Amino acid sequence: MSIDLQQLDIMEILKILPHRYPFLMVDRILEMHLGESIRGYKNVTMNENFFQGHFPAQPVMPGVLILEGMAQVGAILAYVTDPDGVASKLVYFAGLDGVKFRQKVVPGDQLHYELSVNKRKSRFWKMDGKAYVDGKLVAEAELMATFA
Repeated sequence: MSIDLQQLDIMEILKILPHRYPFLMVDRILEMHLGESIRGYKNVTMNENFFQGHFPAQPVMPGVLILEGMAQVGAILAYVTDPDGVASKLVYFAGLDGVKFRQKVVPGDQLHYELSVNKRKSRFWKMDGKAYVDGKLVAEAELMATFA
């Protein structure tokens, strides 16, 4: 069943995700099809705490944080799709496959996440994730997560 939902702003995201600054990696959800797919984004600014050390002269968003953003967007889809099964639980990475970083992400970029569900069984979810900046693919991965 596919249901189109309105955008979620940061205040609605904070009601769903347990993550908080400095580890919240999503600013807005643009579109959701329950149990199927989701699109969201993060505005990457020079004020991010990780740019102090990665790297001060040429700031680059760490790839693991791009993956974390993908995971958080995927978690929002799971929480909204199955509020009885997962909403009171925490999401944990169970695995990552096929991770590729294709382009760096720097301050001023708007990092768009697109995830689609591959498999779902009880509290286990597998999703294909892609991240884009200005329509160009910057990262991709298959993400597996469980809720406990």
